[in-house]
Amino acid sequence: MRTFTFKHKLGFTMLELVMVIVVLGILAALALPRMERDHKQEAADHILSQIRYTQHLALNDDVHNNTNPNWQRAFWQIGFGTCAGNSGLYEYIGSDKNYGGGINNNEAALDPTNNKIMIWTGADCSNGGDGTSSENIFLTKKYGVTAIDTTACNNRAHIGFDHLGRPHQSFGASNTPDYASYLSAVCTLKFTLSSGETFRISIQPETGYAQIVGQNDS
Repeated sequence: MRTFTFKHKLGFTMLELVMVIVVLGILAALALPRMERDHKQEAADHILSQIRYTQHLALNDDVHNNTNPNWQRAFWQIGFGTCAGNSGLYEYIGSDKNYGGGINNNEAALDPTNNKIMIWTGADCSNGGDGTSSENIFLTKKYGVTAIDTTACNNRAHIGFDHLGRPHQSFGASNTPDYASYLSAVCTLKFTLSSGETFRISIQPETGYAQIVGQNDS
């Protein structure tokens, strides 16, 4: 009668441990650049979606009223500003429906993800606001955006859309419904992250179509 003896392997050999460490090191080296690209992509995707959201609001909430000579001031618009003390950058979305020359809390759009207003008073925002405004509008705190270059956008940090979705600029002081603020050339905004990485978003005249530059499928 044969007797079978089973040997139990109690652990890894030194060679196996070394191989595991090497493989983990390679995976980590590949993953780190990917994480940085994702951070940049997250910021770009967010801003692009907010531009398109603004255009969507303009198409669905028609503020066209040519009986009021100031009606162009009410275009749904997205803009960018600096918080007090250079504590960060923020975005806002709203419509100056009372033609008062600015957008107040009651005229701001609501963030569809949390139902909070998408506007800021300009106070310090290093901590991401005070809880009343959507935390998503604080571009520096949430996404690491530290600078916005508007040179290729007529040096304007805002874009508005009319009832046909067409883009406009410099309409805040309009008192004649003549579409003089109509965007006649491509507007390209350049954003810089704290890492030094940059991305650009272009907005086309006539259609108002926006996309991330270099990403035709965005």
